[in-house]
Amino acid sequence: MKHWLQAFRLRTLPLALTSVGMGGFLAYYYDKFDLKIFILSVSTTIFLQILSNLANDYGDAVSGVDKERTGEARAVQSGAITQKQMLRAIGIFVGLSLLSGLSLLYFAFFEANRPDAWQYFLTFLGLGLLAIVAAITYTIGKKPYGYIGLGDLSVLIFFGWVGVIGSFFLYAKFFRWDLLLPATACGLFAVAVLNINNIRDIESDRKAGKNSIPVRLGKEKAILYHYALLVLAFVSAFAYAMYHFVYWYQFLFILIVPLLLRNAWAVKKLQGMKLDAYLKQMALTALVFVLSFGIGICLK
Repeated sequence: MKHWLQAFRLRTLPLALTSVGMGGFLAYYYDKFDLKIFILSVSTTIFLQILSNLANDYGDAVSGVDKERTGEARAVQSGAITQKQMLRAIGIFVGLSLLSGLSLLYFAFFEANRPDAWQYFLTFLGLGLLAIVAAITYTIGKKPYGYIGLGDLSVLIFFGWVGVIGSFFLYAKFFRWDLLLPATACGLFAVAVLNINNIRDIESDRKAGKNSIPVRLGKEKAILYHYALLVLAFVSAFAYAMYHFVYWYQFLFILIVPLLLRNAWAVKKLQGMKLDAYLKQMALTALVFVLSFGIGICLK
């Protein structure tokens, strides 16, 4: 059980919850919140994140990327879990993700007997299946997209735009263009977590042929890229708060600025395993951002 819990990489779950958390807060802001949808959104997101972590563990071990990696030891590469056992677990979490996701779509669209229920159901089912495929093919397959530098874009899409706007739509059944601002903020903070991971592993990834963004840019430019992610995420959230400005506490998320500065300093000054703690720090900062942003807009 200890090895499986390590393979689940539970420390990544706070980051996974940021998008559905933001979607829930925005739904509350527009008086559309539903507890059943929130609970099922959370469970589906957790299952998808664990699925992604297991697939990443398996894919990196098979490709050989893990042989010289700097971070914590992975389950398959270390031999704690066999490839066959990991594939079985991946299958289980594909099933759990589908079961939770289908339940979510039922309560979101069919319970109210909406005439457009099937249209929405099939659209979101497609998005859900795409999320499962994205989680698996990040490091698994003949040409995993994570190895050609497309992981950042995938994280922005699924942890940002799809995660936030999609979960909001499950509550509200409508779309607003300005929601792209908080969705982009969530996505960019998630990309920042991935970027720290890739900066930490830049040398081992380069040797293994994993062309992440830091490998392509080089470390110095990857640090500047990290700064840009943090600034653009904060500016996106600030722009949304300005657009909807009523009271000062809508800017409560400004409290995360010291955390962002600390993270930017660490990425510049630290190397290797010393950066590992700031993966968790960035993930928790993203969660604090969502909580402070959400509380701010809901105190109306």
